[in-house]
Amino acid sequence: MLRQSGHEYIETIKRYFHGCNSADYEEMVSTFAPDVVHYFVDHSAVRGASALANYWAKVGPLTAAHWSLDHALVQGTEAAIEWSMRWTPAPTSTPEVLRGSEWYHFQNGKIAEIRSYHANYFLAKPDNRELWDFDYDGRGYTPKGK
Repeated sequence: MLRQSGHEYIETIKRYFHGCNSADYEEMVSTFAPDVVHYFVDHSAVRGASALANYWAKVGPLTAAHWSLDHALVQGTEAAIEWSMRWTPAPTSTPEVLRGSEWYHFQNGKIAEIRSYHANYFLAKPDNRELWDFDYDGRGYTPKGK
């Protein structure tokens, strides 16, 4: 059974998605810790509440992106979700659904970190197989090449 509600962090993520979907800067900022960091698999991290809200307010409308939270798990100050994004990629101009997952860390009820994982075949290349700018070694993840 999908879990799409029932916890304050899930509701915060849904508000964040609503802000992304409507390009509502203020709504997005209201969900972020001031020093939020969003890590991506296809480009550099975006740092800071204002920068992240501005990013989505500009990028989302370019592709007619609309995110939906499909399933969530919450433990402690973290949440892991699966999402679906309806969008229209420029190369095809045909609407489609991209699916992914994200790992959230919360501080004082606000989103402090997002680690986003998805496989966008329009951006398929070896560099996009892990989060850019993420300190895997410093956080104790399996080292590369070992």
